[in-house]
Amino acid sequence: MEPRKHTIPVKFVDAALRGARRQAVDIDAVLQSAGIAPDLLAAASARVSTEQYTALMQALWQQMADEFVGFCPHGRCKMGTFAMMCYTAIHCGTLKRALSRGMRFYGLVTEAFSIALTQDDQEATITFTNHQLDDPDHFLTECWLVIWHGLACWLTGRRIQLTHASFTYPEPGHIDEYRRMFYARSMQFNAATTSIRFPVNALSLPIIQNEVTLKQFLKTSPADLLVRPKNDDSLNGQIRAMLRKLHDYPEFEHIAAQLNMTPQTLRRRLKEEGTSYQQIKDNLRRDAAIYYLSRPEIGLDDIATELGFSEPSAFHRAFKKWTGVTPGIYRQEHVK
Repeated sequence: MEPRKHTIPVKFVDAALRGARRQAVDIDAVLQSAGIAPDLLAAASARVSTEQYTALMQALWQQMADEFVGFCPHGRCKMGTFAMMCYTAIHCGTLKRALSRGMRFYGLVTEAFSIALTQDDQEATITFTNHQLDDPDHFLTECWLVIWHGLACWLTGRRIQLTHASFTYPEPGHIDEYRRMFYARSMQFNAATTSIRFPVNALSLPIIQNEVTLKQFLKTSPADLLVRPKNDDSLNGQIRAMLRKLHDYPEFEHIAAQLNMTPQTLRRRLKEEGTSYQQIKDNLRRDAAIYYLSRPEIGLDDIATELGFSEPSAFHRAFKKWTGVTPGIYRQEHVK
């Protein structure tokens, strides 16, 4: 049943374009270069593939020649800034030194925001403070937190589990996407700072990358850091990983047994994480469906079968529930 790739809400695409719109960039051209139909923005429940989202961010950077993609009203960030920061960081011996050097680098580049690394006996904290960004959707703020976490994981070759993520603004309606982006064990909104925390011992991890691996990394980064799989030791993540390896969707009781839990305990634990087994299955099917619909050589009936639906009509009903349109209309109007 592979691939079951994650997909990105069109809301994030729309938010990414805010700065470009202010600068009168040809939005339709940017979207089309990323393989995203412009009218997709009008479909509130629509989603795009991770490949499309990565291509979108790369297109924005290239089109605007600005790594801040128009969110800093007092000037742009020249292309190559992130790459140069990475070249300074990989020659540090430990993650702590690499992060500290990279943050000092950006302190010389911009006053629009600041990034700080602090630590105590238990945890290290990366704090993002917005000084001048015009970012009402908090898009660039969230992107930079995700990018710095992803960079730390890449530099060390380890998936560093976040213990906490906090945000100075109210909880958004798309809270499930925050769980996917950060996979922190806990989250807090309306907090004093916007920050992520992880075990302090990660700061002593050695840097394993070099200029050769960095050259390959920079072909798609930092755009693909926004969509790379994160370390997710939640039950949601464990179940998603289990299902990706299977060719069907086992009964809930089977999943509970595999996790050495009673069905009642697993159901309660999933509820605490804000999800359910049915929702996990629906999300996996939805993401796989969007991927398959982007491949016109695969018929709709074949997609229904591949996703485990007993009949095409059941797939059509489910897909319309997930996205607001039928699979046929989605492919016709939103896949180029």
